[in-house]
Amino acid sequence: MVTSPAHERSTTHDVTNQAPPLAPYDACEDTALLEGLRREGAGWAEENIRRLGFRAGSTEAQDWGDQANRHEPVLRTHDRYGNRVDEVEFHPSWHHLMRVAVAEGLAGAPWADDRPGAHVVRTAGGLVWGHTEAGHGCPTSMTYAAVPALRRQPELAKVYEPLLTGREYDPVLRVPTEKRGLLAGMGMTEKQGGSDVRTNTTAATPTAEPGVYTLRGHKWFTSAPMCDVFLVLAQAPGGLSCFLVPRVLPDGSRNTFRIQRLKDKLGNRSNASSEPEFDGTVAWLVGPEGQGVKTIIEMVNCTRLDCVMSSATLMRKTLIEAGHHARHRSAFGARLLEQPLMRNVLADLALESEAATTLTLRLAGAADRAVRGDAGESAFRRIATAVGKYWVTKRGPAFTAEALECLGGNGYVEESGMPRHYREAPLLSIWEGSGNVNALDVLRALSRESGARDALFAELALAQGADARLDAAVTRLKGRLSEASETGARRLVEQMALTLQASLLVRHAPAPVADAFCATRLGGDWGHAFGTLPDGADLDAILERALPGGV
Repeated sequence: MVTSPAHERSTTHDVTNQAPPLAPYDACEDTALLEGLRREGAGWAEENIRRLGFRAGSTEAQDWGDQANRHEPVLRTHDRYGNRVDEVEFHPSWHHLMRVAVAEGLAGAPWADDRPGAHVVRTAGGLVWGHTEAGHGCPTSMTYAAVPALRRQPELAKVYEPLLTGREYDPVLRVPTEKRGLLAGMGMTEKQGGSDVRTNTTAATPTAEPGVYTLRGHKWFTSAPMCDVFLVLAQAPGGLSCFLVPRVLPDGSRNTFRIQRLKDKLGNRSNASSEPEFDGTVAWLVGPEGQGVKTIIEMVNCTRLDCVMSSATLMRKTLIEAGHHARHRSAFGARLLEQPLMRNVLADLALESEAATTLTLRLAGAADRAVRGDAGESAFRRIATAVGKYWVTKRGPAFTAEALECLGGNGYVEESGMPRHYREAPLLSIWEGSGNVNALDVLRALSRESGARDALFAELALAQGADARLDAAVTRLKGRLSEASETGARRLVEQMALTLQASLLVRHAPAPVADAFCATRLGGDWGHAFGTLPDGADLDAILERALPGGV
């Protein structure tokens, strides 16, 4: 038998025409993000955001994200002796990600920072650190959002806020006041009602101690069950109310928080989502009885902004992956990035990504200024956050699918990371109110909240006269508002979102970006899929701005 030398036998496995690993890369190499950071009053943090972006793109941090999703959390209901413990075990990579996120101020830290722009800094940090993975953003988001709700009960806020706003990650369950830092979760939805929280059946019974209740019921979606405290909705004698539920009571004993199971989710698999059962669970009233929704709504406004942020982050991350592949992969005699149709696809994705990032940072700026007492920004935030939550999160799945397709078969295998991003994308439209809930919330804001409509059109007026297509869109929008209905709510909110994004790009982006966005999203010179920009679009300028390293 004739054998060939080892080097000849291996020649069929020579690797050519494959992209090298993306990491290490700089997740902060994003012109639209850095411009937005400065524009929204947080330029003082640019050096820190750049540092965090470089760390997010490091081989180590990217590996943390991969490992945290490959090794999913495991529920332990009992210890070896049969004692009920209700603990969730995470892979060490999860703890690495959480430790960095908390230390970098991506949880509750902005509430303890008086500098203008502090909340914008947190959002910008999320836009870059989110390049690692999305699941651990859930507990940091809820912790951030819990602080303004907890302030409705000053005596509780005095105890817990300094720990919720700290920068130390302490994952061990013990008495909250004995820890260096706390994480907060929330438990609102139940299986019979979902977003219709007024149908909740969890009962809150007052005890002899003022402000202290016991809860009995079953929550349907409570993510990050290893948090230290939770804001929970339950039916008190005076109606639906908000309560603070600690996992560990002041005397060191475990509060009754029986985790029935962890959800087997489409994506977001690094993060545990649970069904806890309350039975004699000790809770403290937050805000007046009967005002649970009013108390917790500020928390929802914060987490909705984080859904917009996370969708924008997924867009940016998958665009970078697609651009990296196209830069290094060749087909039919040329690099993919040099081929006109691929350039059209990538440029179209770049427009969508920049519009999402720019809107995210504008919303963060509004939130920051609203916290500091700006009534106009508060009104704008109220309506624009719901608009952004509806639209940007809706665009996420289609965007990630197109970016994945840029990698072809390479993008369809788990090793590329693209399937994980694709599975993550639909979540952000579902959590914190699905599309219908947010669309109807926009109608509610228009009809019930004084100043919301005026604040939106005051924002749009800042770009008046700069683009005829935008001016026409604003006129159409005013006409549609006069005949707004529940049936047409999605179409109305879509038009509001596109008009708002266009106005921001007309004011702040280079002319090729703004012109292409207005021509397609407002002017109708567009197909029904990404990659259908008109022949006149300046693809070179758009891609030069969007892709790290240029084109």
